Amino acid sequence: LVVTDALTEELQRGRLRAAVDVTGPEPLPAGHPWWTLPNVLITPHVAASTSAFQPRALAFLRGQADRFVRGEDLVNVIAAGY
Repeated sequence: LVVTDALTEELQRGRLRAAVDVTGPEPLPAGHPWWTLPNVLITPHVAASTSAFQPRALAFLRGQADRFVRGEDLVNVIAAGY
């Protein structure tokens, strides 16, 4: 989850780069700053719609479940401030 205004400030400062598939608001208005920032990639909310998605997603889910059952750390966990 992202606070659009906060992300926009950091993108305009050049501190971050972003690739976004879902925006708030959606659709992103024509005059929104993200359209002109060189450090932003906007995809048309179809980024996961490929033939490779489902097999990769299932493999990832199986791997996470195996890690959980074995008591191992999960991968790609985001826990800011905890």
